Amino acid sequence: MRSCSICKKLRIVPGCLDDYKQLAHYHYRDSRTGPFAAIFTLRPDSAVVGCSGTKTVGVIVYRTPSPSLELRNIATGNFFAGFDKSTQLALINKNIRCISRVIIEPRFRGLGLASRLVRQTMPKMNVPIIEAMAVMGLVNPFFKKAGMKAYTAKMPARSIRLIEALSMVGIEEDQLIDAEKVQRKFDCLPSRQARFIELEIKRFLQSYGKRRDMQPGLERTRYILSKLTAKPIYYIWFNPGFARSLPDARYLSNIENYDKSSSINSY
Repeated sequence: MRSCSICKKLRIVPGCLDDYKQLAHYHYRDSRTGPFAAIFTLRPDSAVVGCSGTKTVGVIVYRTPSPSLELRNIATGNFFAGFDKSTQLALINKNIRCISRVIIEPRFRGLGLASRLVRQTMPKMNVPIIEAMAVMGLVNPFFKKAGMKAYTAKMPARSIRLIEALSMVGIEEDQLIDAEKVQRKFDCLPSRQARFIELEIKRFLQSYGKRRDMQPGLERTRYILSKLTAKPIYYIWFNPGFARSLPDARYLSNIENYDKSSSINSY
């Protein structure tokens, strides 16, 4: 009932950088977004569209895409591969936008608002493809709930081994987002389990140069968790508003004549 009453009073409107800055400190990555293509905010229905004086409940930031992603090539059947660099970059910039941030104010989390922000704003970008990279996609799969398809890179064997070892002592994968909580669990392990995990951690760190000699503690735990969760999931959405899906791309068959000067939607 709480979800229904709150969600009905919220609406998605075009936003600005100030909206993002209101919530940036809640995101697990740093607050810098770099150049962006569009920003949308989630606000109470009584909010006046604009950038001042209104509480921001959620925000989504779109940017231009990275020039080369292996999982993008898999998802699009190598449509963007095989061109010279300038043609490839022009095609990517014309046809793809990337979601760089989705943030919901903590008091409003758990209501499905993140997936709503994604689902309802993707068509507004008016491009064939929307993509996203999510480090914590397995823990909070709101992109998938919004209708995006997930592609996961293969996790290194050393990471799989350590994740399984952590699970054996009661530290599950969905808990790996909180280094302080994991460290507290390390500190409370019985001596036999503590020796077992320490051996597995040292084995894991052998692949990380000088970091292999890090001393036990919160700093080392943060580093380990950053590596265990560093393999992002790639998400992609094909805009049904376009005549054909991009991998078929017959509507772009005459690539030499496409309009390189077309500009992206901005708000």
